[in-house]
Amino acid sequence: MNAIAQDSLTVRQQDAYALAESAVVLERARGKASLLARALEHNLELWVAIRTLVTGTENELPADIRQNLFRLSGFVVDATWRDGVAISDGRLDILIAINLHIAEGLLQNTRH
Repeated sequence: MNAIAQDSLTVRQQDAYALAESAVVLERARGKASLLARALEHNLELWVAIRTLVTGTENELPADIRQNLFRLSGFVVDATWRDGVAISDGRLDILIAINLHIAEGLLQNTRH
């Protein structure tokens, strides 16, 4: 994303964009081991950051949302470490869907 476009987005929109972009990169990397390794690593970094944010004491999200994001991050981390580039198409589809659903949820709260 270029700097001008990024400056015009809210933090939630930037987060949604990052998750959606990661989903697209995962899809494009399907079946290409070296690209998939980088895509999975980037997605893992996003979800570790999400986990860090939702466990922070200053986080103002409702407890149930924090808990759900914490669980999802655990699933993403476990699947990525366990499967790596040998990840099945079905599990990769799940990671992509999780990113897209969370991105959609973030955007729902920013629409006017």
